[in-house]
Amino acid sequence: MSGAPDTVPSWETVRSRLRAVEPEFYELEPGGSLALGLDEEEGWILEVTPDGRVICQIGMDMDDIKNLMSDGTCEDLGSDEVAKQAKFYLQPAVTKKRNVLLGAGFEESTDMNDQYVATLFQRAVDFRNMEDVARSVRWCREQFAR
Repeated sequence: MSGAPDTVPSWETVRSRLRAVEPEFYELEPGGSLALGLDEEEGWILEVTPDGRVICQIGMDMDDIKNLMSDGTCEDLGSDEVAKQAKFYLQPAVTKKRNVLLGAGFEESTDMNDQYVATLFQRAVDFRNMEDVARSVRWCREQFAR
């Protein structure tokens, strides 16, 4: 006869365990996702979300892109034009990591709003297997340490 059912631990429990394994994790907002920097040069970050996803992402602030594009002028740029330019700036960094992340089962997507444009590589993790979650975090860190 087996013991207790295989229940998913609470996000609070998962956060505590992850922070014990990787003390560099910080909260993006109180009680929300945990994040840590993957590299300083290009700005990749790793995020573990309360809904059970590991995300490697890189993004740019829309205002930064507008400043780069307008070269100090007061030109009013459309958000579609700015987003296209942000993707262009992000492309070299994304291209370097795309194959290894897709090969490891991550799915690629783009996230955009009025504040930023980001390329995300994400995959689901099972919080019932914290060793596997920790292994995923370590694997991601190793890929960006190269």
